[in-house]
Amino acid sequence: MEIMLIAVVSPVIRCEWQLENWQVAFVTTMVFFGYMVSSILFGLLADRYGRWKILLISFLWGAYFSLLTSFSPSYIWFVFLRTMVGCGVSGHAQGLIIKTEFLPTKYRGYMLPLSQVFWLAGSLLIIGLASVVIPTIGWRWLIRIASIPGIILIMAFKFIPESARFNVSTGNTQAALATLERIARMNRSVMPEGRLVEPILEKRGRFADLLDAKYLRTTLQIWVIWLGISFAYYGVILASAELLERDLVCGSKSESQVVVVTGGDSQESHSPCHCHLFAPSDYRTMIISTIGEIALNPLNILGINFLGRRLSLAITMGCTALFFLLLNICTSSAGLIGFLFMLRALVAANFNTIYIYTAEVYPTTMRALGMGTSGSLCRIGAMVAPFISQVLMSASFLGALCLFSSVCVVCAISAFTLPIETKGRALQVSDTGLLSCHVLNLVCGSPSLK
Repeated sequence: MEIMLIAVVSPVIRCEWQLENWQVAFVTTMVFFGYMVSSILFGLLADRYGRWKILLISFLWGAYFSLLTSFSPSYIWFVFLRTMVGCGVSGHAQGLIIKTEFLPTKYRGYMLPLSQVFWLAGSLLIIGLASVVIPTIGWRWLIRIASIPGIILIMAFKFIPESARFNVSTGNTQAALATLERIARMNRSVMPEGRLVEPILEKRGRFADLLDAKYLRTTLQIWVIWLGISFAYYGVILASAELLERDLVCGSKSESQVVVVTGGDSQESHSPCHCHLFAPSDYRTMIISTIGEIALNPLNILGINFLGRRLSLAITMGCTALFFLLLNICTSSAGLIGFLFMLRALVAANFNTIYIYTAEVYPTTMRALGMGTSGSLCRIGAMVAPFISQVLMSASFLGALCLFSSVCVVCAISAFTLPIETKGRALQVSDTGLLSCHVLNLVCGSPSLK
């Protein structure tokens, strides 16, 4: 909801504060700048002090500054406060880390992609709310309403356990056992006899480990893929809004007059400060294209589990490149919606796969840092995307599409040549290759105890 919010609010703040194209794009760029800066920091802290604490802090931070955004007196304050929201949202990835570290190997490829359903639900909810709230009580109330789920989730944190794998890696076996006993009771299972034994790993959350000879190539290629996927994903979201707002159909800009709001009055003008609010049909188009994010989920799950993470990602990235180019075909409104639908489905599948791969390929000692640095680097792509979708696309529609397509081709090649396949591979505790099956096997009935 917080990320998609910018796409639906952009046309309104453009009108209210008479913003140029680059100023609208700058809002999104600064959100992801905040995300980029904080993502590495949260990753470092999560590997050292725990996933749960960082996840809670990030939710508190994000909800607080999101609420403050609704009281922004000016464009500058709006940019600053949304940047702070970006800082908070960057820590939410620790939720996926906790989930990954509890799931058995054979279920990760099925359960993690299903998280996309909740991302989809948030996106659809914010678009639906925007269609009702913005025309009636305004964008400020939309932001206030959108911050409510984050506030409610803070109260649910007492039901979220700390990662048992993290506790074991820090020598806190009592806390790990307490968590596992709680899970066993919930599942009406019985804890096996014995003691949980695992070496204490002092070296955790070190940036140098990501660039160690064993992981150097993997890390660099993952960073390229994350950057490209983020560039394509947010490029599609913002381009969808831009195509609707500016009527950029068949690569040509509409010559129709636009409405400029000045001092509460509306007047017709050819001002460069483009002001065109979404119509109900535009919101419907956004909802249809957003639903596309779940369309390929079943095929994505099958590909991840049967073709493997690398090949599945290479295929979806290649198809993404193709559909970007197909957007240049002069077609009907229904055809445009169809292309946007498929693009959203493909970019969502790309994100599903790289999230799973990144969480699986690194050991527990640097898993959060690996996810954090990848998430941080990918925000460079997200920071650039607004200027391509909201600025370059207005000047050269085909040029923008070719750029998006080229980046996707590079990512497809990088994915295909990744050195490690994580399909069926147990999570590792450290870079020495020691497998950490102990924690999950306690509850699954296959004890690895001494």
